[in-house]
Amino acid sequence: MIDLTDALAAVRGFRKADDVVITTMAASRAWMEGGMQPLDFTFVPSCMGHATSLGLGLALAQPQRRVIVCNGDGSMLMNLGSLVTITSQAPQNLVVLVLDNGVYEVTGAQPTPGSAEGRSLGHAVDFAAIARGAGFTAVYHFSTAEAWTAGAAQAFGVPGPVFIWLDVQPVPGRAGPRSPGPAAQRAQAFIQALGVRR
Repeated sequence: MIDLTDALAAVRGFRKADDVVITTMAASRAWMEGGMQPLDFTFVPSCMGHATSLGLGLALAQPQRRVIVCNGDGSMLMNLGSLVTITSQAPQNLVVLVLDNGVYEVTGAQPTPGSAEGRSLGHAVDFAAIARGAGFTAVYHFSTAEAWTAGAAQAFGVPGPVFIWLDVQPVPGRAGPRSPGPAAQRAQAFIQALGVRR
């Protein structure tokens, strides 16, 4: 499995200056620890599962920018329908990463259906198969840091929508992400960074 911080370090490495990065849940905590940019949208507090829908909206509204969504497996399971909506709109500038640690980490590390514990109970979630079934043609799955390091360039180099599934290590016992500031002020700063005029 891949360390979450290392997984996101590769995202930082392939991020362009005008890319938007949306993070939610455990990814938000790790992303904030690595430093923030004006075009980062840290979805904290969040409506769990909505990061992909937000990413799609931004990708359609800002087609000149790549939008990278760093989602969790629990969050993805809560909004699988967004994948079909994404492929029906087919934004070439959207990348969806699912950081699969097998647990709902922020709420207490309860196992998700696709976790090892869930699989032992007869539940298995194949996010790659789900993404392909939803219409994604660019689908990648990485289970080791070495494979992710070797394959990230290809995954970030193809036209979207792109779906990347990463098996990451859970960090049990860590506190959930804290909001980096008042939501209204953060939203206004993000709007300004996007160059949106009212």
